[in-house]
Amino acid sequence: MRPIFYDTETTGLKPQKDRVIELAAYDPVENRVFETFINPQMPIPPEQTAIHHITDDMVKDAPTFGEVALDFTKFCEGDTVLIAHNNDAFDILFMKAEYERAQVPFPAWKILCSLKWARRYRPDLPTHRLQVLRELFGIQANQAHRALDDVKVLCEVFSNLIGDLHISEVYNLMMKPRLLQHMPFGKHQGKLLKELPKDYVDWLKGSGAFDKTENNELKQSLAALNMF
Repeated sequence: MRPIFYDTETTGLKPQKDRVIELAAYDPVENRVFETFINPQMPIPPEQTAIHHITDDMVKDAPTFGEVALDFTKFCEGDTVLIAHNNDAFDILFMKAEYERAQVPFPAWKILCSLKWARRYRPDLPTHRLQVLRELFGIQANQAHRALDDVKVLCEVFSNLIGDLHISEVYNLMMKPRLLQHMPFGKHQGKLLKELPKDYVDWLKGSGAFDKTENNELKQSLAALNMF
């Protein structure tokens, strides 16, 4: 089992509506890089360009996702684990949507979310945002919100997060059901779940936070404490 770190830049935040416009990946075992712009066949909203600095002109001559899907599949072939920061709630959702639109079978990849790992095993950290973790671990700055730059940062950040653990151990740990003891995010991050104010838990319910797949562990942990 070997890790493949990857990242996407998109036209927005909704996988069924928006499109991937840049895809990058890094294989640290074989020291290989995959990087490409993608023509989304739709305009890039100015507010998104302001974040990743990718313009319509930059992607107008790029291949469509359907034209790069098989190349990316080949890049990731073998016993690999695809790792992205906020993978479960963002990148992998976009990838599945793009493969479906391209009518290309989605590979049976193993998936790992580095954000979820950080929230689960490093509640001591003040935040789990990628660029803040980069600063905390003393990793050199790059061009944030560009896919390959974020991938290279993620590789180094993840190495710091997991220490001497092998990727197979990390993956197996993440696959095990686990009840959380501490709040993984928000203004009460790091606080014992049993000490959370009731009105905050009620607010989370009302906000739809527990409808998100990435918060299933939090929901189950609060239910075990009779707080949900």
